Amino acid sequence: MGKRKRRGKLRELIGSLTKKQKKHLREFGEEHPFDDKILEKAEPGQIVELADSSEQSDSESDAESGTEQITPYQQLCSTLKNVAEDADSVSDSDSETEFEEEAEEEDQDDDEEEKDGSEVDDENEQKEKADAFSKDDTENNAAAKEFSEDEIVHDEIGNASDPEADFTDVKNEAKFCLESNFIEDGSEDESDNSSEDPFKQHMDTELEDDDVKTVTEVKSTMQSKWTTLGQLVWTSRLPKYTLVKELSSECLKDLHLHKPLATTWPKTNGQLLSREGQLNQQGVFTPLQQGLFNIINGYKDLYYPERTAIQNGEEVRHAYCLHVMNHILKANTQVLSNNAKCRDQKAEIDDDLRDRGITRPKVLIVVPIRESALRVVQTLISLLDMKDKLEVSNKKRFKNEYGFNPEERPPNLKRPEDHEAIFAGNNDDHFRIGVAILRWCMRLYAPFYSSDIIIASPLGLRTVIKTESDKRDFDFLSSIEILIIDQADVALMQNWEHIVHLMKHLNLQPREPHGVDFSRVRMWNLNNWSKYYRQTLIFSAFQDPQINAIYSKYCFNYRGQVTVNNVPRTGSICHVVVQLPHVFQRVDVSSYTSLPDARFEFFTKKVLPQYREAVMSHTLIYIPIYFDYVRLRNYFSREIKFSSICEYSKKSSINRARHHFLTGEKPFLLYTERFHFYKRYTIKGIRHLIFYELPTYPHFYSEICNMLKGENRGDEATWTCTALYSKYDAHKLTRVVGAERAAQMIQSQKSVHLFVTGEDS
Repeated sequence: MGKRKRRGKLRELIGSLTKKQKKHLREFGEEHPFDDKILEKAEPGQIVELADSSEQSDSESDAESGTEQITPYQQLCSTLKNVAEDADSVSDSDSETEFEEEAEEEDQDDDEEEKDGSEVDDENEQKEKADAFSKDDTENNAAAKEFSEDEIVHDEIGNASDPEADFTDVKNEAKFCLESNFIEDGSEDESDNSSEDPFKQHMDTELEDDDVKTVTEVKSTMQSKWTTLGQLVWTSRLPKYTLVKELSSECLKDLHLHKPLATTWPKTNGQLLSREGQLNQQGVFTPLQQGLFNIINGYKDLYYPERTAIQNGEEVRHAYCLHVMNHILKANTQVLSNNAKCRDQKAEIDDDLRDRGITRPKVLIVVPIRESALRVVQTLISLLDMKDKLEVSNKKRFKNEYGFNPEERPPNLKRPEDHEAIFAGNNDDHFRIGVAILRWCMRLYAPFYSSDIIIASPLGLRTVIKTESDKRDFDFLSSIEILIIDQADVALMQNWEHIVHLMKHLNLQPREPHGVDFSRVRMWNLNNWSKYYRQTLIFSAFQDPQINAIYSKYCFNYRGQVTVNNVPRTGSICHVVVQLPHVFQRVDVSSYTSLPDARFEFFTKKVLPQYREAVMSHTLIYIPIYFDYVRLRNYFSREIKFSSICEYSKKSSINRARHHFLTGEKPFLLYTERFHFYKRYTIKGIRHLIFYELPTYPHFYSEICNMLKGENRGDEATWTCTALYSKYDAHKLTRVVGAERAAQMIQSQKSVHLFVTGEDS
């Protein structure tokens, strides 16, 4: 009865506060002095002499406050420390109280900008806040714990007031802690202990010093052809890890999947199979998934440059999510099983029980936008959800932050199909989220150092890693065992420097131990050989030199690498429907570093003078690289009338530039590739095209060319198209004109080549 009375009084105190007072109470741990009416008996005012030193006066005031009588208001403040720790356990409860709803509505706008804050420092920040709350009320901690055990109302207050409260949840932290959980005797151990299991073969292999030297210095390359993937290039670093035979059967036993995945995978992948017309067949993989998973499951690096958002994006996502979940379940099961052995043995740890890295995160999935992260998490949930018994914490918050309301989309907005597929949902590119998995439970928004999987955007990781001059933290990347970069082509359109920065900080020796038991850490982690065991999977829509660079420079998997290398026979120029002459002019250059200057000089001295005449107005100049755009804009601003549109232009500037270009007031329009990627506007009034450099996406070439539309009969005869290329643009040129033509154009002694498209060509 005493506890109920105290809780009733506590509710009355909360109910008597206004929204403004409640918010101030949560933020500062005390009520604003102006509104402080809770104290029933106020002490009479006293006139005291101030001390000479401000520090002395502060210490005296602290001493006086410690002897004051504890009021109900102070008792209420002391409960908030312990209440906030249990905020996550009921954050998804359906029985939300009226006070929680008011707090959420009040702080919704204030918390929106903080949702993507740093996950790495959350625990320290919460501890500091908790110390601030309870600095003068330490004598009431015992009473506060009684309230926190049964008060759901206060638990919800902690969640609504602080978006980072999930990271310091004591109940879920213990529930998902690998060190304190075991596989009890008699419980079902669902791990695969077969010596043929690829997971055990990969993780239990101990490299020697000579092997490490061979991995870094020696490469052998060979080619093969698979029916599912086409032409493959195998790069072997150790002689015993070479080609992998293509499997014709799809028996799940041969794949060594963790037990629950054999049940959930056919259900998860059933929609894709029905879409491909293979639902009635015995197989549980599409042909593409069968080829990809055959390589991925062998823990080889893979670069697949044919991933498109329209055709096979979901197939690829399902395949690597299956591999990720299989890896995490096996790794965590091994740790829990060894925990039980250590507890029962009560002796020194054997080397056979070394089962972890220095930090817990094992998988890093890099995706460009929140919609991609949402689909990855949904796929992981479906793979783990066996008989609808999966517990997912913070699921409601995740849907609110990563979901998208279709009603917010303009109803009459029409864009190309590939644009709709990429930007179908929430396209925010600054996010990161930790996911912890233990048995049949999943925890979203877990702290990085308590997570098994980290899903983040390049920008979201860059703001955590930062630069040398900032406060940095990248120890959570030290033990990454699987790195997945999905939609790498979209990352090229964002900022590829973020990816390069990430690769430089992967698998470095951590600066702090982070509470790890070194007797359980694998020896190759302690030897700083993690990068030789890391598997890297890169999926892109096309091959690009920048992607090839990180794949060859930062990937050292001792099991080797596989690259899918299917050369396109026809290019995107075949999709140009307008009658148009295409003049390709080669820029001869001796080195790649001198290419920007050589292209600029070639353009200003040989190409631009041909378009200075009045009859050559309405010329659009397509510029893929922003630095080249700035250089041309500065050059044009000296003496040439022009308009410009880039990804940073405001809407008013865009409309004005399009109008001036259409009416002919400005004969030139500088147009960047990134703007076209994100907006896909149709530019009217184009009569002449200049591709300062070939587009990164091949279909952009045909899209821009098809924007030419004649107002009068015979206008097509005056249209022109000029494209500049060099020998270093072999990939781009191949995607535009085809492999055979590209080889001839690069090797030919002639520097000018002409193609004509259209019905009459």
